[in-house]
Parts: sequence; C-alpha cells; structure tokens
Amino acid sequence: MVFWNEDESERRKNELIEKLIASNHFKKGNRHLYELTTAELEYEYFKLQYNDHPHAGKSAIHWENF
Repeated sequence: MVFWNEDESERRKNELIEKLIASNHFKKGNRHLYELTTAELEYEYFKLQYNDHPHAGKSAIHWENF
C-alpha cells in the first residue's frame, strides 16, 4: 500500500487544477476547483481526457466479438 504525505497530495491536487484550468475548466457546477478533493479532480481530468480522445464517443469504432 502506498501512503502519500500531505506535500505530495497537495502537489498532485495543484497539478490537476493547473491542467484543468489550462483546458478552460474553472468550476464543477457551482464549486471552484480548489474546493474539490483530489479524487474528484482526477475524475474530472479523466473525463476531460476521455471526451477529447478521437476514439471516444458514438462515432468511434467499437469491436464486437472479434
């Protein structure tokens, strides 16, 4: 099991906030990014990456029973 100290956790949180701001995401609903937990920020960043990926979505190629 990996344990993070507070400095590493805060560093990760700030890194995610910077990446989201760089992609013009400043809030989630009516909450500012700095109010979110690290897990919530990671999920928002994951969603951002997924939505921007060219193979995601309805028009993407999906394999079935190959």
